[in-house]
Amino acid sequence: MTRKAKKTGLIFFPAFDWAISETHPEREERLLYTQDQVFEEGLLDLENIVEFKPGLATYEDINRCHICVPDAQNLTTPSHLISAGGAITAAQKVLRGEVDNAFALVRPPGHHAMLVAHGARGFCNINIEAVMVEYIRKNFGIKKIAIVDTDCHHGDGTQDIYWNDPDVLCISLHQDGRTLYPGTGFTEDFGGPNALGATINIPLPPRTSDEGFLYVLDHIIRPVLDEFQPEIIINSAGQDNHYSDPITDMCFSAQGYALLNEKLAPHIAVLEGGYSIERALPYVNVGIILAMAGLDYGFVREPDYHPDKIRQSPQISKFIAEEATEILDMWKNRKSMKARVVGSAAYVRRTKNIYYDTDGISEKQTETVRVCNECGGLVMIDSQADTGKKIFAVILPNRCCPECRSNGQMFFDRVNRGQYSKVYWQDREKDVFIVKE
Repeated sequence: MTRKAKKTGLIFFPAFDWAISETHPEREERLLYTQDQVFEEGLLDLENIVEFKPGLATYEDINRCHICVPDAQNLTTPSHLISAGGAITAAQKVLRGEVDNAFALVRPPGHHAMLVAHGARGFCNINIEAVMVEYIRKNFGIKKIAIVDTDCHHGDGTQDIYWNDPDVLCISLHQDGRTLYPGTGFTEDFGGPNALGATINIPLPPRTSDEGFLYVLDHIIRPVLDEFQPEIIINSAGQDNHYSDPITDMCFSAQGYALLNEKLAPHIAVLEGGYSIERALPYVNVGIILAMAGLDYGFVREPDYHPDKIRQSPQISKFIAEEATEILDMWKNRKSMKARVVGSAAYVRRTKNIYYDTDGISEKQTETVRVCNECGGLVMIDSQADTGKKIFAVILPNRCCPECRSNGQMFFDRVNRGQYSKVYWQDREKDVFIVKE
């Protein structure tokens, strides 16, 4: 592959003042070892790699993509605002033409935080990629965006936020949810009634190696991206697929990560998971940075790397090839699915039971979506948590059609507020957020 040097921005934020506990896998050392490796390799001495300070996200930024219960102030700390601000800074630098691409190496992470957030789950309070996506839409007028989540855990929060949005393509490749938290992300999970195909899940068997990841990149992800034609590609760059990660069971290497990034060519990468603090993260991150900068990464090797020990079995290769064919067939036939999935229904409803494992909260949620051929559809959410909080939310999509807007206004005006702690109005098209108590 012929390489061309690119100007790459780096944004670091280790979050010294935020931790779930002193010994928890999600802690500041995740980034400190990477920073040491970057300095040791002299990457910041290179003319085409530039470091920027993270900015600060606002509560208004968060309210564009979340319904926070009771509010964004109660669900976040300054570290969360800086982490999301770091992702926003990466987007700003790329879209203003200061760099060709950017990598936000920040924490706390975000891809398990869902549209409605009663607390923290999967170490995530707010979805930093979604905060960035909505900032991009508001400030840069970009319409079609692709998010490719390469974390070992299914990006269930990002999927939930954009489940009904046909303009944001969410692709997640992850360890099979039958074997790992959060237990979701199956091939049949394909998007809401007005956004079929805008969600693509690629569950991979435990012990999948570089070969398997790169196969699905070549045979599913790239063909889908080529047809979808996003204006910007974002990589939720989780690194817990590494063969040494203590809480997963995959066989990806630093070289594999770097090659995947080079082939994917994201405009923005945002760090997500990855808990092999010394054996993986410094090498994986250096490989990704070099790949983004269009530089040689062939020398990047973990000290204990032995390709024969992490090679996947023929059975895994066969399974992945068959799955890739199935998923690509679904994508090609997505436009004909709506009549079969929706039928003659005017509204589609789904009920979810959500557990916030970090905070120990249980939520029961009912989502109702208006079937629409003009936009992503009016979304209404009735949510009750065992904290005693019960809320109702009316959400208008980007490019909202007049019919969905008028229906949404009617439901918002008529809801019995006495039944709920709060009633929310989130208008993504007009950037209006209202809360009534």
